[in-house]
Amino acid sequence: MSSSDENASAHLENRRLLPLLVAVSLALGWILWPFYGTILWGAIIGLLFAPVYRWLLARLKWRHTPAALLTLLLVLLVVVLPFALITAALAREALLVYAQLQSGELNPVLYFEGIFDALPDWMTALLDRFGLINFATLQGRLATALAQGSQFIATQALGIGQITFEFVADVFITLYLAFFLIRDGDEVARAVRRAIPLAPEHKRELIDQFTTVIRATVKGNLLVAAIQGALGGLAFWYLGVRGALLWTVLMAFLSLLPAIGAGLVWLPVALYFFVTGAIWQGIALCAWGLLVIGLIDNLLRPILVGKDTLMPDYVVMITTLGGMAVFGINGFVIGPVIAAMFFAVWQIYATTRPDAPR
Repeated sequence: MSSSDENASAHLENRRLLPLLVAVSLALGWILWPFYGTILWGAIIGLLFAPVYRWLLARLKWRHTPAALLTLLLVLLVVVLPFALITAALAREALLVYAQLQSGELNPVLYFEGIFDALPDWMTALLDRFGLINFATLQGRLATALAQGSQFIATQALGIGQITFEFVADVFITLYLAFFLIRDGDEVARAVRRAIPLAPEHKRELIDQFTTVIRATVKGNLLVAAIQGALGGLAFWYLGVRGALLWTVLMAFLSLLPAIGAGLVWLPVALYFFVTGAIWQGIALCAWGLLVIGLIDNLLRPILVGKDTLMPDYVVMITTLGGMAVFGINGFVIGPVIAAMFFAVWQIYATTRPDAPR
């Protein structure tokens, strides 16, 4: 049999194998879907800490397992332990806020009442047109909503604060997978490169884009969120806002949303200061939020995220919002990665078409 016949036979076999390949890939994805979050973060940890592993590997005389174990120990000390401590403190803070809501010591309804009293006449008339000015009815609805919301927060906080089997299992799977990806990451990467049916330069382009976006998105967004949350929490603590730690974590979480995230927390608090007569506190918080917290977002996020991903800021923001809407918290990574892969694949397609301009 000639080489051309062998190549034709191989192509035919590959075409016949393709439906089976797609079927088993979808089946595997279906089986692993309940653990997609733990698998995602195991892969992210393996990717982010790969340089540390290589540095330790050279100093441990290329003993792979000890180097991987030391890297995993560093992950435990730098990532898992601080997260566990913050989560436990957050659970205690949330339960305290819930108790204050139940006892009436903390009454958010008064916040809305103060805002209504401070509204100008034209705004009051507009709300009256839509039947929203009846504060007694609105207060009842707010009280019901707040009771339900506080009960949900307390239940979730208590569940987070307890060491559950599911939480331990997720952490174990994440770290277990991360260990093997740290130790055997180079072999996995070579296997992926061999499996991608593209030219070598296009394989490198896709893989480089994928790893760059993962690193930039995780490190950049988490760093910006941590800084904004800490700065906001510091301001709340200084101004005497109750539950400063709870607001700090909430602001850090919402800061994953570019441009608008942190303002969703500090702006209502500033409005509360204004309507309750604490004018200088409101002015100080607005100035701090706009000039310090907002400046962090405007300066650091484009440098740490947009610059490395080579995507415009508006694309990063929209794909982050869309990713979090679809995948929850994990979407702040998945959304920009999908967008980056979209642009990279279309770029390869546009340059490899037979009729593409040369």
